[in-house]
Amino acid sequence: MDAYKNKMELVETIDPEIDKPVFRRPGFEGIKTFGEIDERIAQFIRKARKDKDLTRAELAPLLGLSMQVYGRYERAFSKMHVTRMIHLCEILGFMPMEMLFSAAPHLWGRTPEEARDTMELAQQVVSLPHGTKRDLLALVKKMVALERAADGAAAETQKGEERRS
Repeated sequence: MDAYKNKMELVETIDPEIDKPVFRRPGFEGIKTFGEIDERIAQFIRKARKDKDLTRAELAPLLGLSMQVYGRYERAFSKMHVTRMIHLCEILGFMPMEMLFSAAPHLWGRTPEEARDTMELAQQVVSLPHGTKRDLLALVKKMVALERAADGAAAETQKGEERRS
């Protein structure tokens, strides 16, 4: 288990919402509490709603909710289930990865720049026509295969040099 924790770069932490220690991967600004993550999600959905020029009163019925219940999500008072997140994506027209990125960008790369580049690349790919996506997928698969082959050859060269030493 220790090897897995090290491989995944997990550290033990205490979160005010959980009565036992949990293991988390630090983000670019350290470990955010679950409450802070909920607040970032709330900010994201509030902005997404406003970007569509909808009021809470207009959006809530589209979700089958009262304005008060929906408002709890925007105030990070209620925790959002994945099914509700999917429904919000359908209604407000965003991809789940965009909401998750707003809350945990460190999941997209080892540095803030890499995370932003990964997100931008994903957003660009999503917007492509299907035929272009298929061509791009074939190209990326070839690139990955070449990269893995090069990595394997480099590892074999290093092993050979170590044996000679």
